Amino acid sequence: MNVATLTLLTVLLWGLLGVVKTRTIERAEKMEPRTTWHLAMNLNPSDGHMMSYTVGWTDDVFIGTHAEALTKDYLNRLVWRHPVSYIAIVRHHAGEVDAVKVFRFTQSGRSLLSRFQDMNPGRDVVTEGGPLQETVSKNAQNMGDDPIFSVGGDLAFNWAYSDNGHRIVMTGGNLSPTGVDDDNTHGLGNDFHCNPLTGVSHSDYWLHEISNIQDCPYAYRAGATCKVQLQGTDSGTATNVLKSGPVYGNYAIYVSEDATSFPGPGQKLELEMKVENKLTFFG
Repeated sequence: MNVATLTLLTVLLWGLLGVVKTRTIERAEKMEPRTTWHLAMNLNPSDGHMMSYTVGWTDDVFIGTHAEALTKDYLNRLVWRHPVSYIAIVRHHAGEVDAVKVFRFTQSGRSLLSRFQDMNPGRDVVTEGGPLQETVSKNAQNMGDDPIFSVGGDLAFNWAYSDNGHRIVMTGGNLSPTGVDDDNTHGLGNDFHCNPLTGVSHSDYWLHEISNIQDCPYAYRAGATCKVQLQGTDSGTATNVLKSGPVYGNYAIYVSEDATSFPGPGQKLELEMKVENKLTFFG
């Protein structure tokens, strides 16, 4: 083999190695984009502002401030109007995660505003397959009757029956039939005296922001032996029916187009939460 041939083979070999090396680096460095959760709503059931069935959910307005987004009632109008495919409900204390559930919407690419405005006939089970993630702090308290974390199933929006309406409930809890006026479904954003198909309240008596899982039917009837147990003091004037109680935490609602997991207990919440995806290798 002469010198010219040897030189040519050497050049070709180094070129091939360079290609292989470059492709290896490219494959190792390709990563799917970080996904983002956006804070859409926060509920504080004892801040003096009541997010009942008929307040805020369908009004297309901004509620609260960014500075107090995780300590008081809050609704981000821009996020509320944005098409999303995933939802996380996070119970937290002063912005520190206590418990979280993540769900995938059955219908992707719809905004929360459009979903909550879809009240007639309502009673819409909006997620499928149960939670994609359910994470609870080992130190979490009051989990036995929590409206989100004490029961299983999927999320249902605009649960309407008789003159009662509930914005968010779990299908694992009691879901009252359409014509039964038993006041015995419980969740987030509630009113026991409204037109749930139009979102109009009939009075300020039975409004309440958060009620716990319980079995207390027909509490409004004379001789009833129980009252509807609530969280906090954000409720109507019917104290003969509604009973204020301890606040288990704030409930934050985050949404995303593509994130399927959420930071767990102990993490500090922000208006936007980034989730790092794992490396994805391409051949």
